[in-house]
Amino acid sequence: MENGEIPENANEHCPGPQSDSAGKSDACQGCPNQEVCATAPKGPDPDLVAIAERMATVKHKILVLSGKGGVGKSTFSAQLSFALAAMDFQVGLLDIDICGPSIPKMLGLEGQEIHQSNLGWSPVYVESNLGVMSIGFMLPNPDEAVVWRGPRKNSLIKQFLKDVYWGELDFLVVDAPPGTSDEHISIVQYLNATGIDGAVIVTTPQQVSLIDVRKEVSFCKKVGVQVLGVVENMSGLSQPLIDFKFLRITEAGGERDVTEWVREYVKEKAPELLNVIACSEVFDTSSGGALKMCREMGVQFLGKVPLDPKLCKAAEEGRSCFIGENSGVSASALKKIIEKLVENQGLSKMLVDDAA
Repeated sequence: MENGEIPENANEHCPGPQSDSAGKSDACQGCPNQEVCATAPKGPDPDLVAIAERMATVKHKILVLSGKGGVGKSTFSAQLSFALAAMDFQVGLLDIDICGPSIPKMLGLEGQEIHQSNLGWSPVYVESNLGVMSIGFMLPNPDEAVVWRGPRKNSLIKQFLKDVYWGELDFLVVDAPPGTSDEHISIVQYLNATGIDGAVIVTTPQQVSLIDVRKEVSFCKKVGVQVLGVVENMSGLSQPLIDFKFLRITEAGGERDVTEWVREYVKEKAPELLNVIACSEVFDTSSGGALKMCREMGVQFLGKVPLDPKLCKAAEEGRSCFIGENSGVSASALKKIIEKLVENQGLSKMLVDDAA
């Protein structure tokens, strides 16, 4: 329990040895450390000083949050990092989703390992101006489950913040797990003294996701983190008509692939349809989606990103969706959102001040 560190055998919602409620709260009941925590002297955590020193070279810190899993939060974090790096910013991407680290896959870094130097842990680099840190680089087997209680997760997050040597960064993008649990409280607590620019919240359009996003907005307000904006991901399926697969139902109830016939027919009989984008609502949007929620909760709506097979493919292949002429309809939507994010009230003034 050195330096106020939460012990690994602590209860799941341990308030921390330095908390005024240490050893006294309901979460402490039955903990083997209860008596020690209740009687131990309280004081500032010296690790926070080390974190502040590390973060002194990081200009802007952006959290990427979601109320639910599976809404594309990590995909957005990865593509945001690719886009900022393409703008010639120095970018770091920190994955604190301890139990589901998907960032190494989405950045094309599977199988890479962390190296140490006299300056600390070195990030794994995609490009010279895009470094990544994740527990995924530390697992001996990619299929191995991380079965950790909250205190151990918090300890690793703290270690990432104080021991990783990022150097000079324009942006540190933090990909957090879904929800509002220990990891979120820890990252805000540890970074609070160094300044967090704000959070981008990712959702899908349907009510079952927006209900949880409202909680995420409420969490940010409670802990004093500015909501930079909300992104509605998977906002309908959009792709060129000619890229669809076409089936015909047979008399026996089976399916017959007629894709090539349809494509040849369109090319010959209706070539004007070759450039048409076909759209379809996948989720129920009758409630107004993320835009209505943002108006009701007084937060900025950054825009919609359609469900696009080309974006999914880019994530699977660990590359930027912005590269290549045929980058898909989602790339232009993401580009507008990221440009809006950089120019919005939370970041535009800071970037101007930095350049001055």
